This record gives sequence, C-alpha cells and structure tokens, in this order.
Amino acid sequence: MTTLLSDPGVTAPPEAIAPRRRRRLSAGLRVLVGSCAVLVAIGAAVPLVAVLATAFAPDALPRYAEFFTSAVDLGILRNTLVLGALVGLCGTALGFLFAFVQARLDVPGKKILHVIALMPIVSPPFAVATATVVLYGRRGVISNGLFGLEYDIYGLDGLVFVLSLSLFPVAYLGLLGMMRALDPALEEAAMNMGASRWQIMRRVILPLLAPGLVAPFLLLFVEAIADLANPLVLGGDYTVLASRAYLAVTGEYDTTSAAVYCVILLVPSLAMYFGQRRWLSKKVRTTITGRPSGSIHLITGWGRWPVYGLALLAAAIIVSLYGTVIVGSVTKVFGVDNTFTWEYLEEVLFGVGVEAVLDTLTFAVIATPVAAILGLVIAWLVVRHLRRTAWLLDLGGTLGVAVPGTVLGIGFVLAYRPERYIGDYLVFPSLVGGSAIAGGAMAIVVAYVVRSVPAGQRTAVGALTQLHPQIEQASTDLGASPMQTFRWVTLPLIKPALLTGLSYSFARSMTSMSTIVLLVTPETKIITSQVLSAASTGRYGVAFAYCTVLTVLVLAAFALIHLIVGGGVALQRTAKSERPKR
Repeated sequence: MTTLLSDPGVTAPPEAIAPRRRRRLSAGLRVLVGSCAVLVAIGAAVPLVAVLATAFAPDALPRYAEFFTSAVDLGILRNTLVLGALVGLCGTALGFLFAFVQARLDVPGKKILHVIALMPIVSPPFAVATATVVLYGRRGVISNGLFGLEYDIYGLDGLVFVLSLSLFPVAYLGLLGMMRALDPALEEAAMNMGASRWQIMRRVILPLLAPGLVAPFLLLFVEAIADLANPLVLGGDYTVLASRAYLAVTGEYDTTSAAVYCVILLVPSLAMYFGQRRWLSKKVRTTITGRPSGSIHLITGWGRWPVYGLALLAAAIIVSLYGTVIVGSVTKVFGVDNTFTWEYLEEVLFGVGVEAVLDTLTFAVIATPVAAILGLVIAWLVVRHLRRTAWLLDLGGTLGVAVPGTVLGIGFVLAYRPERYIGDYLVFPSLVGGSAIAGGAMAIVVAYVVRSVPAGQRTAVGALTQLHPQIEQASTDLGASPMQTFRWVTLPLIKPALLTGLSYSFARSMTSMSTIVLLVTPETKIITSQVLSAASTGRYGVAFAYCTVLTVLVLAAFALIHLIVGGGVALQRTAKSERPKR
C-alpha cells in the first residue's frame, strides 16, 4: 500500500513506522550528540541569545515604546509585512504556473522551461535586482530605450518583482513534485462523472495541493521579510526592518536599536515558520492506493495556450535578466556602449576581485561538507536514536532557516565581538578571540554552516523516515556498532539526501549575503559584498562580472559534487531487486 503525503517535508514520527528500542546511547553516540549540540549552540543559539539579551536589556526597553508610538517605525513594520505577503502570493502563483505547465499541459519545450525556472537558484540574490535596474529603471534599456518611459523601479513594486522571480523556484519544485505524485485515477473518476477541467482543478487538485500551496507561501513570506540585499539595492524610500537594522549597525553604530529591530523582525518570522509546521502536521491529505492507477490526461484543448503563454512570458523575462548579467559583464555600458570588453572579467579574475573569488570559494569549500554531514548526522540522531531531546536538537538544526539571516549576522557581532558592558555588568565576554571571530574567516564559515544545515537535515529526515528501521536493526544484530551501521548501511541508502545537502550548502554559501555582510573585513573579502558595493556605486559591469563568475563556479561545483557523490544508485538497485524477473 502506497501513501502519498501532501508535503514531503512533513514526515510521520519515527514511532509511527516502527517501535523504537529503548536503549542507552553508546559513548560514541553521546560524543556525536554533544558535538552537534556545541556546533548548533555556537552557530545559532549563542548569536540568537545575544540579540535577545541586548534587545531586552534595561536600556533597550524604552526603545519598544518609541517604536510602537512612532509613525515612521510603524510604517517600516507595515512595509515589511506587506512586502512579505505580496512576495508570498506572487512567488507561489508563479511557481504554481510553471508546475502546472510541466505536469498538466501538453505543450513543447518543457525541459527548457524547467531549466529556466531553476536559474535563480544558482545565482546571487541580487543579480536579478541589478539587471532589473539596467533593463527597467529610469534609464532602462527596455523601459526607457524601447518605450520611452522613465519608470521608477525603486520601491515596493520593484522589490516584489525581483523577490518573486528570485524565490519562486522554491514553490515550483515543491508543487511540481506534488502534482506528479497525485494519483491520476482521481482525475479519471471525475472526468468519467462529467466534470470539466476547471471543476477537476477546483474540487480535486487544489484541495490535495492545499498544503503544498500554503507551505511555499509561508516560506517565501519569511525569506522576503528577512532579505537584506535586494532592499539595499532596490528599496529606495521603501524601508523594511532588515535594512533598517543593518543601517542601525553600520550607519548609526546603535546596536541596541538594531537588536530591537531584529526582535520585532523575529516575531513574524518564527510565527510563520512554526505556524507552517503546525498547520501542515494537521492538514495532511493523502491518496491511498495499491499502485498509482491510470494515466495522466494532459490538457490538449485551446485553453492550454493562454496558460502556456503566461509561462513563456515569465520565462522570457527571466532569460532577459540573466542574459543581461552575462552580456553586461563583457560590454562597456550595456544598452549605451555595447562595445565588447574583457575589462570587467579581468578585474574579477585577475585583478582586485581575485581575492574575493578565492576567499569565497575557500570558505564555501570548507563549510559545504561540514554543513551537509552535520545535517545528515542531526537527522539520523533525531529519527533513530534520540527520544525526549530529539525535538530540541531538531529545532536547533533548523534555526538557520527559521531565524532571519540579518538577525543571525547581528547576533554574531553582538556575541563574538570584544567584551560588551551594559552599565557595570559584563555581557557576552570575548569568545574564541573576540574581534577575530566577529569579523573574520571563522565567523563566515560558521555562518555558512548554520544557514546551510537545515536543507540537508530536512531532506535526510524525510529519507530516513521512509527507510524502515529494521534494515539498520539487522546490521546491529550482526554485531555492527551504530556508527558502522550508519557508515555502511544507512548512508548509501540516503545518498540522494547527502547530494542535496552538499549542493544546497555550496550554492547557499557562495550566494549568501544577509548573514555575512556584517562579518567581512578588509582581510576577508566576499563576492556578494563586492557585488553589493559595485551595484551601489553604479559599476554594473563589475557587478555583472562577479555574478557571472559566481554562477559558473556554482554550476561547476554541482557537476563535481554529483560526479564524486553520485546519485541514489544503491537505493535504485535495492528497489529493482525487490521485483524478481520471471
């Protein structure tokens, strides 16, 4: 019997699969649990506590009264929530559009559309913003050059446009998997009873996809309100909490106000994150069949073309933006002086930018395996070995995505900078070198790890809950230790989760901005901070060159990771061996 859950990220508790034997943890497992707890504490818990301690110190409490009585501050809060809601709606709708075309329309060019939809995943978070300014700004190549408009792209509309295009792949991938997992027999039964395509969509498909629509909306909401790079490039007069907290630290040197802004930003972020998990744990819709029966009837009528046309329009916009990034990196002034030049790429690869490229690549290479392995180990401990404290370690591992990156970045500055006094009291003394970790390579690597762990962890949890515990139990019954069982039995069977963790960790590390922008120093240069600096000063050719090099590095790393790790070969062989040939 096959059960298709509405959201693969929400898994049944391990107890529902098989009873867990109540054994005491071995010494090796205790060391492993302690190591994971220490890493999570250093990277996520301590910075978060530092922010909370600063935000609720006696001298910070009056700042809350000022915030909630100030029309300006309340306007910033309203701007943040409006931006998150609009990006959540638009990004989810765009993801649903691309997923519907892939899964339900009989149209050509689906593979190309799929590749185009994944392009934002491997690019810096503000590559789209920089290209949008060049194409659709006041003097944009398209807005002003073709249509003669002096459109002001800066503000809410520009932010919604850019963030929706940058974040919609999250919704697209989740919805595409769910649409392909739906049992076609349900649609066939509705069609046999005379239901139209619209009725099937409204009464069958959408109710089954409801969790898949709510989950990306909430995730995109959190990502949008926590984003820092795009508001700095495109925000204009539209100020949000993330950019306000950043300016409080860098421009006003007011860490207390920054901590207060972070706490206020933290409330809707955590509320949405945990609300999503709670809602999805209750709203589970399943289709239960022996094997998926029937075949998917793709839409072939004339009604498919308007929907397909919308998807092609969105794809054309995405291609134009990323084409601008590539072409802009090898032209003098894109749209004004299109003379070919290697100047910007030479500056990035062989000039002042080479240090940033090498530093970023080095930090990402160090952080990627640590984050991927840590996510796998936490998932394995939570699902297979821990009981009462499983939720605590699981929560600690997911703090990297639940807590906005700006909050974690400011938390690093507050927790690990030199000794900080509030009145006569010493709060957060110098840890691990104080200023050395607050603005150095160690802090950046730890920040990369913390922000990348949740993806591999959630993927591994899903893979482990689908793997029956008796497979591992057979190994331990034969005398293998838990660590040997994990190395030789569990890990080969959940290799796709390791591949996902490694790929996501590298991409996230190379393109991260919000968390590490406050941690860079003249001795530690990062590509994303260089892009932000170039875009802010109007040096778009240099910014495009950095984005192009960064995208190429990420794609090359994906190919190398897949070559080294491989796919789920062991799992596929196991599945094939279950059906003997006749």
